[in-house]
Amino acid sequence: MSSPFTHTVGGSGAAAGFTFTGHSNLGEVTIGAGDPLVIALHGGTYSSQYFDIPNHSLLDNGAKQGIGVIAIDRPNYLGSSPLTSADGELIADNAKVIGDAIGEIFAEYGGDAAGVVLVAHSIGGAIATIIAATPQSWPLLGLATSGCLVQVPSESAEAWAGLPPIPMIDLPVPLKDQLMFGPPDTYDDAMPAASYPSNTLVPKAELLEITGVWIERRAETCAAVKLPVHHRQAEFDHLWVTNQGEVDAYKAGFTSAASTDIRLQSGTGHCIDFHLPSDEFQNSQLAFAKASAKAAA
Repeated sequence: MSSPFTHTVGGSGAAAGFTFTGHSNLGEVTIGAGDPLVIALHGGTYSSQYFDIPNHSLLDNGAKQGIGVIAIDRPNYLGSSPLTSADGELIADNAKVIGDAIGEIFAEYGGDAAGVVLVAHSIGGAIATIIAATPQSWPLLGLATSGCLVQVPSESAEAWAGLPPIPMIDLPVPLKDQLMFGPPDTYDDAMPAASYPSNTLVPKAELLEITGVWIERRAETCAAVKLPVHHRQAEFDHLWVTNQGEVDAYKAGFTSAASTDIRLQSGTGHCIDFHLPSDEFQNSQLAFAKASAKAAA
């Protein structure tokens, strides 16, 4: 039920001339006064299609609740413009470009919405957190993330560092399934295969930065977020050291947030959206978006 989304940014900001592709449910939704507009940012190795897999679609759940959702392909993904970083901070540069682009996207597609709520997964979550920690020219109402925590297992950082010296990585599907999914009883029979349309290449730089620069700056970045924060961390997340203590430590980092709803999500792997609790998870994000818009009224 989603529609393709394409927007080329004008102006003279960081995103000037950048094209963003993606998916939206705006053809199914009329945004009313005071509603949120959700902008969704995918993680590494996935495209915006991540948020629109049949029976696991944030866009469909948003349409059912009358919430507009635009899922964009981040720079270097599918039809969105390429982005390189001269200083080795591609994640931070993503935040600058996407933050600038959202201002124009909101002005053009947001209708009477009260503002934007960011919903973001994994590396997209790190990018969204940097956006939320930085003053923006457009109304940002809340931050909802998943798949991003305090530290990674040492073997994960070593594995990413040992990848081939090429700019874009095509992660083998069997390895990706092992990393992104929990035990077989946490997902339905259609998975993992149903998720494959969202698979794509990932910049190697993102994989190195999420296990390096992001972790080094995580506490500082989270402490600068003043908005309401919603976060869920998968019980069986193989990419992050995950337990209740780690989740508590992540929550404690948001020292300035207006509110925090940060918890473990049981019965899921890294990609919560692809597991059995996906509806529960996504509807909690959408409820958070509504509550954030109401609080801002």
